[in-house]
Amino acid sequence: MTDSLARTELVVRTIAQTAVDNETYFGELDSVVGDGDFGYSLARGFEKVLEGWDDIDRTNAGTFLKKIGMIVSSRIGGTSGPIWGTAFLRAGMTAGTVSNDQGELAGTDVVAMLRAAIEGIKTRGQSDVGDKTLLDALVPLTDRLEQELTGGSDAGKALAAAAVTAREAAQATSELIAKRGRASYTGERSIGSVDAGAMAVAVITEKISEAWQEAGS
Repeated sequence: MTDSLARTELVVRTIAQTAVDNETYFGELDSVVGDGDFGYSLARGFEKVLEGWDDIDRTNAGTFLKKIGMIVSSRIGGTSGPIWGTAFLRAGMTAGTVSNDQGELAGTDVVAMLRAAIEGIKTRGQSDVGDKTLLDALVPLTDRLEQELTGGSDAGKALAAAAVTAREAAQATSELIAKRGRASYTGERSIGSVDAGAMAVAVITEKISEAWQEAGS
């Protein structure tokens, strides 16, 4: 197993476990102005990832991520499945373009994967930053990650900084009016509550940072 594949496994397994562990919390956040099924849908989809964990194709990191995307797309209900599935699929496709012989992913590759995931989400969800969606946390954390890596921070420090930014960005969604999803029907009543998807991104990023530190990566 390559180093990049091992690290990709760590990140994906952390995402899956965090989604399952926070089913109730994410659902409660979504129920404020949404239909409350976000936590349930996300947990059920990532449970399937964990159940079939050992059988997922690990030819390389890109293939692994694309397989995850396919599972997520088919198992997560509502609009979340296509959105999260597209993110994994686009990241996997970008990882597959790494040109070095070992297929190892550099920091710049990871940023490119996140950018590809973001563009996929924008297209699939017909959304953008400011619409009160997960993009309002995912884009700032990616910007911060790139800034830290470009400035010479190692992966652990860059992840920790990105997690702080994601949390701040997710909290700031309470000031926005929802423009996508069920929450958009509530108009100005959506002001005052954070977006469940954005907060999920923040919580997941924090857990990835913790897992990374514990693994000594």
